[in-house]
Amino acid sequence: MTQTDLKIEWDKGFSVDVAEIDNHQMKMFALFNELIELKQKKADPKALANMISDINDYAKLYFSTEEKILRKRGYPDREIHSRAHRQFIKSAISLRRELAEDATNLTMDTILELRNWLVDHIKTSDSLYVPFLRIHQYIEDTKQKN
Repeated sequence: MTQTDLKIEWDKGFSVDVAEIDNHQMKMFALFNELIELKQKKADPKALANMISDINDYAKLYFSTEEKILRKRGYPDREIHSRAHRQFIKSAISLRRELAEDATNLTMDTILELRNWLVDHIKTSDSLYVPFLRIHQYIEDTKQKN
């Protein structure tokens, strides 16, 4: 497989109609694309480990922003959603530790598994809150008009 076969490009199909969250998604995709590129170029293990750390750190920001928005709007399944985020963070931390012990622990399959989790999460779990947020926004807009 070539690098372009493995890259994930963000498109409107991933959008949750909240610009801030969409921007975080785009950044996460860019980070994963960069990690894939580093792996394919057989980059220094330290560079790969740093990239995993960057993904983990950015995921924390992204997920906390999303959870804050869901909390503010009263999304009823926020806690379930947050648990899924914590699982991703645990996986990324675990991968970072494994990589520190042995650089060969970072396989392309491992990278794609983590990246695919994110894509699946956006397409399934995140898509569940979109109608809720749209209704909430409609109600807010209606109150402002009256």
